[in-house]
Amino acid sequence: MSPTIPAPEPPTPGLEVFSLTLPVLESDIDELGHVNNVVYLRWVQEVAVAHWRHAATPDQQAATVWVVVRHEIDYKAPARRGDEILVRTWVGPAGARTFERNTEILRNSDGRVLARARTLWCPIDPSSGRPRSVGDDVRARFSVPPDPRCVRPAPP
Repeated sequence: MSPTIPAPEPPTPGLEVFSLTLPVLESDIDELGHVNNVVYLRWVQEVAVAHWRHAATPDQQAATVWVVVRHEIDYKAPARRGDEILVRTWVGPAGARTFERNTEILRNSDGRVLARARTLWCPIDPSSGRPRSVGDDVRARFSVPPDPRCVRPAPP
């Protein structure tokens, strides 16, 4: 059993947050009359890709593609037909081969948090399809120092 990882908290002041506003589409609605859980993951992906394309240089984008290696999502409240959604993302700490990204999904009309996600992304070399190291410029732009409160002790 893996240790519990703290849920992402809203970003700290001064940390860059990238946002998208998205409509709830009719095709997003499931048989229960609310947005299907898979759609939340699509939104997490869409805001991450949009942030990368917005913030990374053309050379950085050509040298690196990203794949998800882990999603953690907490569903707080349902999105429904007719809602407009605000999806916010911010970077977290980076490891040797993983970069953390946090996402918060809110209903735009009232600001209610609908879901929070923590995703680990791995940088991939597009020519080889293999994990790659990234330059200090990407690491500085797309990661923050780890929170010492969340560092797991090394196994004995």
